[in-house]
This record gives sequence, structure tokens and C-alpha cells, in this order.
Amino acid sequence: MPELPDDVKGEVDRLCAEGDELLDQDGYEDALARYTAAWELLPEPREDCPDAMWIQSGIGDAHFYRGDFALARQAFMRVLRCGGEPDNPYLRLRLGRCLFEMGERQEAANWLTGAYLFEGKKIFADDDPKYLEFIKAQLNPPPNGWPEGW
Repeated sequence: MPELPDDVKGEVDRLCAEGDELLDQDGYEDALARYTAAWELLPEPREDCPDAMWIQSGIGDAHFYRGDFALARQAFMRVLRCGGEPDNPYLRLRLGRCLFEMGERQEAANWLTGAYLFEGKKIFADDDPKYLEFIKAQLNPPPNGWPEGW
């Protein structure tokens, strides 16, 4: 897919930066509106555009923090179709959190375990401790216990 024209790229970047700022300020509805507007600027097939993965990640985060875990899951699954790697620890964490909140514990464990094995407990540092507690309860600790950072 060729790069976006400069004017479209500039508008996508502006909308995403505003979305990021609003997300940081707990303005989830407004953040979602910015990310959605950026998504709609992408030409079809949108999933092939270079910025698609990042826009969908923002959409997923906005939906998650709004409490709409099913829509957040859809967005993060779309990240995979946009070129996101299934072994990306942050994508695994985000999908795992959605699945956990939706009550799909076995599938949540699959995704969260990958995040944990790639990054250790530091990837959970900014999240509710329940996710780390959940995943550690799913795993057998090493014979001498969990090492520092795990």
C-alpha cells in the first residue's frame, strides 16, 4: 500500500495525537471519536494502510477504558489483521485483559501468559493487579519461586 498523501497523513497524525492526549485525560468518548475519524480517512482496504495498526490500537484502548470489552477485543483482533504480531507482548496484554473482563478466562490465560513470558511482571505495572495475580495462579512457579521481576 502506498504511503498516504501528506495532507491526509498530517490529519491522521493530528487526530491520533489528540486521541492519545484525550485518552490520557480519561476523555474516552472524545478519544474514540478522534481515532474513528482517523480510521475513516484511510483508503480501502484500510487494514493495509501503514497507520491502521496504531489507529486500531487507540480504538481498542478507548473501548476498553469505556468498559466495552467486546468492541475493544474486536479492535485488537483487527490490529492482528493490520500487521500486528501475535507475539507482541502489549497486544497480548490488551487482548488478554479484554478476554478476562468478558469472562473468557481460558483464552485470557493464553494471551496473558504470552505477555508475561515475554516481559515478566513489568508489563503489568500500570494495570490492575488482578491480571498479574490471575496469570501467576495459572502457572506453576519455578522450584525456587519466582525470580526477581517475575
